[in-house]
Amino acid sequence: MNFQPPKQYAPDPNLKIFLNGRIVPVAEATVSVFDHGLLYGDGVFEGIRSYGGKAFRLDEHLKRLEQSARAIRLELPMTREECAKATYDTLKANNITDGYIRLVVTRGVGYLGLSPSRTECPCVFIIASQIELYPKELYEKGMAIISCSVIRNHPNAVSPRIKSLNYLNNILAKIEALDAGVHEAVMYNHQGFVAECTGDNIFVIRDGVVQTPPTAAGLLEGITRDAVIELVNKRGIPFREMNLTRHDLYVADEAFLTGTAAEVIPVTKIDGRPVSAGQPGPITRQLIGDFKNLVNGRM
Repeated sequence: MNFQPPKQYAPDPNLKIFLNGRIVPVAEATVSVFDHGLLYGDGVFEGIRSYGGKAFRLDEHLKRLEQSARAIRLELPMTREECAKATYDTLKANNITDGYIRLVVTRGVGYLGLSPSRTECPCVFIIASQIELYPKELYEKGMAIISCSVIRNHPNAVSPRIKSLNYLNNILAKIEALDAGVHEAVMYNHQGFVAECTGDNIFVIRDGVVQTPPTAAGLLEGITRDAVIELVNKRGIPFREMNLTRHDLYVADEAFLTGTAAEVIPVTKIDGRPVSAGQPGPITRQLIGDFKNLVNGRM
């Protein structure tokens, strides 16, 4: 399977978008070609899930948005409370209870040139829609992933802990995964340690211990990652944040990925090698069930 440019995508014409304080039809939700978010990837965003009409861990997402904005010296034009209200207004306008939310803040319209001092007020837009990151059957059978040659950005370049609009690093790794006929790829850091996948955090289980790379390895501090770590601790399962190598992936008894869009999905093959028996393991299945209960308010 080789990478093919996607066919032209036409969004649902009935979608309503929050754009700079107003809910507008998707056809009117336009951003200037001079916006620095478009010209330079100059902005931040959050991907948020809604379950039963409630945005999952919205406050944590908005806190991370504020931290990302502070890291790139972007002053948010809305308070956390205003962002929360706008998020729910957008869900309501689209009659969505279970869905995916994309909250984006760009530097705003400016002149050609890098200087952010020549930009106007930041642009805020919120999309509420549906997303299916991976085929449903992979959640039951598990998915195959590869190690890719594209490494994560050096933490002293654009820090992976900033959820910025500049995702070219991840996109190049995603293309490599698609070329290999799989949906995801493991990205390593500049030291050769496992960092994360193109859009998900990664966990392995060995001898009953759940292991995942530390944030210092060069990864995004995932909201779903944190939720799963809480579930692991709640069950009393041994847990370690530690540097992982390719060897640790190859000898794992179980593996799974976490992310807002992906939720929790088992990994059963890495670089063509089966993970243990090549089927989702018992701890992974347990955590998938626990996460479903968590997001649906049953624990």
